[in-house]
Amino acid sequence: MGYYTTVTGEFQIEPPLTWAEFRDSPFNSTSIDAWDGLKEVRLRVVEDRVDTDEGSLIRKTAAALTPETDEGRKYHHLIEHVQQVIDAFPGHAFTGRLDCEGEATGDLWRVVIREGRAVKVTPRIVWPDEG
Repeated sequence: MGYYTTVTGEFQIEPPLTWAEFRDSPFNSTSIDAWDGLKEVRLRVVEDRVDTDEGSLIRKTAAALTPETDEGRKYHHLIEHVQQVIDAFPGHAFTGRLDCEGEATGDLWRVVIREGRAVKVTPRIVWPDEG
């Protein structure tokens, strides 16, 4: 069975990744052949219809990095996978955070990006002054 964590939130990608940049990425959720099912984050792909002289075309961009699922699962490599995406796409800014909550009471943490590195941040619990 194992320990499950629920992850919410996302990292916005600026500028969004172009199709040529992420087409063969293992984080591309639109291509089941490229996605190995083991990655704990995925690119959120936006499809826009563009009218051209040749007809309508679909332009795909990746505008955000999200958790692999919105349901609880085992997240053993979350920070590592976020870092892999950051490293794979230099020249793009990743802003936002992933909020993580484990099954145990008080198991709260976040994944944020600081100076190009994915890091785990845990909250400080402060008791109110009893005075």
